[in-house]
Amino acid sequence: MKSIITLPATSGALAFDSEPSDAELDAVELEMPLILAEVDLLDAEIMTIDRPATELDERRVRRARNRVLAERRDLTNRAGLAQAGGAA
Repeated sequence: MKSIITLPATSGALAFDSEPSDAELDAVELEMPLILAEVDLLDAEIMTIDRPATELDERRVRRARNRVLAERRDLTNRAGLAQAGGAA
């Protein structure tokens, strides 16, 4: 049997003892609509796991997928504008 040797957490990369920076919080806030859309899609898919999907379930999942795609598109466009300097 091989023994597993643990190393002390002396590396700065291993120890996290600070709050998120303002830039990290801004990034999360920017991505929040996409995160919420993905949660809605997951909820719609979970509802159809243990039973046959009805027409209403299929519509709900399709709309949730479309919302995720739209939010991804919007997020990509916002990121592209930010990188381009905001020029339209």
